[in-house]
Amino acid sequence: MSLVGRDIFYAYSPEKYVLSGVSITVEGGEVLFLLGANGSGKTTLLECLCGVRFPQAGEISVDGLPFSVLSARERAKRIAYVPQFPEAAFAYTVEEMVLFGRAPHVGPFGRPGKKDHEKVEEALSQVGLENLRARPVNTLSGGERRLVLIARGLAQEAPYLLLDEPDAHLDPANQHRVLSVVRALARKGLGVVATTHNPNSALLYGQKVILLRTGKILAEGDPYRVLSPEILREAYGIPFQLLDGAGAKAFIPHVERG
Repeated sequence: MSLVGRDIFYAYSPEKYVLSGVSITVEGGEVLFLLGANGSGKTTLLECLCGVRFPQAGEISVDGLPFSVLSARERAKRIAYVPQFPEAAFAYTVEEMVLFGRAPHVGPFGRPGKKDHEKVEEALSQVGLENLRARPVNTLSGGERRLVLIARGLAQEAPYLLLDEPDAHLDPANQHRVLSVVRALARKGLGVVATTHNPNSALLYGQKVILLRTGKILAEGDPYRVLSPEILREAYGIPFQLLDGAGAKAFIPHVERG
């Protein structure tokens, strides 16, 4: 079973494509990272993969079902989209925020029932926030707020989770906390697509990577095999240095010292 995009073209204005012939496949149980500079099409691709945007050409399907035969509610039962957390203040508690993820199952005029609250508890437990259920979301740390949104996505019971820069604006400890949760969820069978600006996130936590440049795929595959200083320089326009030792790799911008 898989979430598949084939030969996707998307333009915000006529003939100015931000995605050009992009194909992507994520299987259950794997984490796929989308890398690329600002404006390369990462977020647009995520939004096409969940039905927020519809490409001008190409086809997207989930578990063999084309989007053209699925309603918005049916898509939401299969694909959960977690955008970057907005900076605006929220009065909602953690539990209330996660309960929003049950909307595709409750319906527009229904009320959450026992099963919905059970799924919220289960989602909070999966991300380790069950003791914070009554806290207002705007009192949490950045890492905790990201985990709340991931829990909201889990409450949808969707087999695919799309994350827009889950590691952005977090300190190293919170980046590790959030991405470790994501990796653990994939090990339980969830299919995850996440955007990032950090190639090391793909190396440490991902099984696959797609590197975009101006809306086209520059490289794809196992992060350890396809990422290199040369390909990263082509994508980002600056030189990179590879740190390789003790069975681990990392990339940092190359800076002349002295």
